[in-house]
Amino acid sequence: MHVVPDGPVCRRGDGEFHDHDDERETDRMTKNIFVIGLDADNARVLERLPDAENYKFHGLLTPEELQHGEIDIVGLLDKATEELAAFEGRIDAIVGFWDFPAATLVPLLCEQHGLPHVPLEAVLKCEHKYWSRLEQRAVIDETPPFGIVDLDEEEPGLPEGMSFPVWLKPVKSFSSELAFHVTDQEDFAAAVTEIRQGVGRVGNPFDHVLGKVDLPPEIASVGGAACLAEAELSGVQAAVEGYVWNGEVTVYAALDSIDYPERSSFLRHQYPSQLPDDVVRRMEDAAQLVMPRICFDNATFSIEFFCDVGTAQVSLLEINPRHSQSHAELFELVDGVANHDIMVRLGLGEAPKPRDSHGPYRIAGRWYLRRFSRDAVVTRAPTEAEIAALEQKIDGVAIDVSPREGQRLSELPEQDSYSYELAQILIAAQSEREMEQKYERCVAELRFEFAEGVRTGAWSSLQQ
Repeated sequence: MHVVPDGPVCRRGDGEFHDHDDERETDRMTKNIFVIGLDADNARVLERLPDAENYKFHGLLTPEELQHGEIDIVGLLDKATEELAAFEGRIDAIVGFWDFPAATLVPLLCEQHGLPHVPLEAVLKCEHKYWSRLEQRAVIDETPPFGIVDLDEEEPGLPEGMSFPVWLKPVKSFSSELAFHVTDQEDFAAAVTEIRQGVGRVGNPFDHVLGKVDLPPEIASVGGAACLAEAELSGVQAAVEGYVWNGEVTVYAALDSIDYPERSSFLRHQYPSQLPDDVVRRMEDAAQLVMPRICFDNATFSIEFFCDVGTAQVSLLEINPRHSQSHAELFELVDGVANHDIMVRLGLGEAPKPRDSHGPYRIAGRWYLRRFSRDAVVTRAPTEAEIAALEQKIDGVAIDVSPREGQRLSELPEQDSYSYELAQILIAAQSEREMEQKYERCVAELRFEFAEGVRTGAWSSLQQ
């Protein structure tokens, strides 16, 4: 049993918040909600929220500005500030559901406008993987051995006390970019070389944001462009989503994250989790301890775990200071309301409503069709007409093809280190088996061709 030390004194933020509950006249007006990185898909989900007729959603910066190329964090903050200053109406909320830099821009911009927000330091304690591990270790036992790899050394080695296999990753990156599974010294050297070359794209602008808070010495000494080694975790992957409102942690959902067989790339995320109740409770218990520890408040979060079903033991993988926008439609299909609803209400300074509605399906998943062989040029991708026909033929299916015809797969943004994403397939069903069967039907009819052959290397079977 982990003995929980005295925690930090937490504040909701550094600014003075509007008390929206007392503004009765304003409550009857349309609320102007600015969404950082608003895209067309999420805009449609937001417009389907229960009280959407009372909201006016405004995009603030584009996904391309946030996620592609070099990250000019100062320029992004300045541009967002100018766009908000030019708005002639009342600004009621600024929210977001993307990773860095969006997750850190939200509290910075909210602070300027006196809006409810999660403290910036709490966000950084989630996003800086090493800082996050130190905070987690203070209150739970469910963490792996970890340590910093000094990229400035000519021939760096594993942190003291660690042995292969390990995962090497930047302390801050997009998705699983530059994350490598390392089994020996040769793998280690190759991974270090790649991380050295690419860590600055996210790490340098992340360093700029770290400079806005008082860092403990152990974080100030490594900065935002460092490399973390973590012992390999085992088990099945899962996640919980929740929120903190006025210091109270609520976990509202558990989801499964299922890898391709013998691979470290995701095959699908599905909701609700099919794990035993005692495993889900362990994840919820960990969330109840770590979120107050980092002074997280007034925002949504998601926490990823590895789980041992046989022993009901869980190991925390990482904390995300936001809910997952890729899960929004899963909740909508199963619960009847997307998880965006909680984000919006918290952004407005309102308590989230109980999630007691029901959707038309019992289970939903977001599937990832991938190619695991070498880089190639896409010579044929499914056409819009083919996709529409397939969606019409199979109930509860929506398909989003990632590469365009003529595109080189290595040009796709935000890919993991071991595969290329060909398509995301949203599937809803009444059972897990029915959902799997729908996926197999989709894969059989989605025709990709590459320079060296037809769908060579795409993993099309759940049994392979």
